[in-house]
Amino acid sequence: MSVIMALFGVGWMVFAFYIGAGAFALFGLVFIAIAVAQAVYSFHNASSENRFSEFDITDGGEEPDPLNKISGKNEQPAPTDGGYCPYCGAKAESGYSFCRRCGRKL
Repeated sequence: MSVIMALFGVGWMVFAFYIGAGAFALFGLVFIAIAVAQAVYSFHNASSENRFSEFDITDGGEEPDPLNKISGKNEQPAPTDGGYCPYCGAKAESGYSFCRRCGRKL
């Protein structure tokens, strides 16, 4: 999305200069600035330790998240025999195999 927005900003500037509307070419700089800010934010979010994800990339029983090696984060909590879910903190019953709130395997 950032690349498309930056290309749109460059195209806007070229077209505005082509038709002789020099002041309107500055709007292209706004699109380019937003694209750069969005790219920096996305890179920071993807590579930081506490990155945001709308969806889990991998489940606990599947392959590990490859970015955990970079951040040094280990998402394998200690198993529980009742008490609380190690993933979301919900109360976990001792007879349950999965958390009632987040659905992860206990």
